[in-house]
Amino acid sequence: MNVTRQSNNRWPLLVIAGWLICGTVASGQYSVDINLEEAPFDYIETQDDNRVTRLVKRIESKEITLEFTSERGHLESLLAALEIPASSQTLVFSKTSMQVRYISRRNPRAIYFNDDTYVGWVNGSSLVEISTFDPLLGAAFYTVEMKPWSPNIERAGYDCLGCHATSMTGGVPGHTIRSVLPQFDGSVDSQKPSYISSDTSPFSQRWGGWYVTGLHGEMRHMGNAILRGGVLDTSNSSNRMSVRDELDSASYLSSQSDIVALMVLEHQTQMQNEMVKADFFTRKLIHDDADVVLTEERAAERTEILRQIAHEVVKRMLFCDEATLTDPVKGSVVFAYEFKKRGPKDAQGRSLRDFDLKKRLFRYPCSYLIHSACFDALTPCLKTEICRQLMDVLSGNDTSETFDHLDADAKSATLSILRETNPEFRS
Repeated sequence: MNVTRQSNNRWPLLVIAGWLICGTVASGQYSVDINLEEAPFDYIETQDDNRVTRLVKRIESKEITLEFTSERGHLESLLAALEIPASSQTLVFSKTSMQVRYISRRNPRAIYFNDDTYVGWVNGSSLVEISTFDPLLGAAFYTVEMKPWSPNIERAGYDCLGCHATSMTGGVPGHTIRSVLPQFDGSVDSQKPSYISSDTSPFSQRWGGWYVTGLHGEMRHMGNAILRGGVLDTSNSSNRMSVRDELDSASYLSSQSDIVALMVLEHQTQMQNEMVKADFFTRKLIHDDADVVLTEERAAERTEILRQIAHEVVKRMLFCDEATLTDPVKGSVVFAYEFKKRGPKDAQGRSLRDFDLKKRLFRYPCSYLIHSACFDALTPCLKTEICRQLMDVLSGNDTSETFDHLDADAKSATLSILRETNPEFRS
């Protein structure tokens, strides 16, 4: 077993390549600017510490061994070690990955995920891509070179940030679900429109270039479809139960690319990006003020900036602007079961992971990621402000129009669940 870690000094500097990742939250004349090359981020030099690095240490200490099969290399063993269920499988056939030469409609890339880690596998490739949440890096990226005798796990950075630290991720290292207009071979014309899929996206703009299995009534999406004569042909792309007609599904861990898993994935990636962006802004705000004496005026300004930053997180966490489902959605029973059992429940058996799938994604409109490592790692003052605002909304003190989509029963039930399952809300 040979596990290696790529040293930081082998990475090309982002600034040399012209990458300057910036985001701004303004208050009066003040703004918070993010440059990943500078303090307090120093993305390249900062030591990673996350689910993947913990796995590497277990492998190096021989506590665990990744098993190899001729069919899928280390995939099954890797997913088990990272606690990622095979039922989370989604399949993307658009050539929107670093492994474009392997990807096609007959050989899509499989994505597997849990609450903080994502694994990308392509049949026929010896390389597995992993990305995971990291408290200091936001998203950290790795490759696993699969060999029968020695899987090599290396940290990546420069190539990944070219797509994973852009306007699509809010300017911070993160993840996104792209919806594109694919050609027959899976290639994408950069001149044609594409979309970021989230829970706020119209159903009709979701999952272009992805396979989608499951029932969704009369609602139409872009999945399973390709361009014909310059127009996306969606005439036979809806309500599919498997992908067996499109590819050799026996090569994969499942014959599905589950619609509910896709809906969870698109919410999760955007929710994580929002929290990481807010945390990066807050860390930069604190760093910029470290060597100055805070005047009363500056302290008030800083408080207002923090309120604005937290407010954006709260809006996404409470599913503001979520697109309403006009027909029920039904996906994999296995994915739904395995997803729900991971979350804490209150005394009545209620959980923020309970699905609705009739009018909205979840029954209780507060993101389950409030129980995640990403939320736990937020800078304390930011976390406190987010919790304060959530309490104001759910207790009925905040009656602004922004949260009109929440009725009294939804607020009461959600707050009750939070009080029993999250220590931040118990006092």
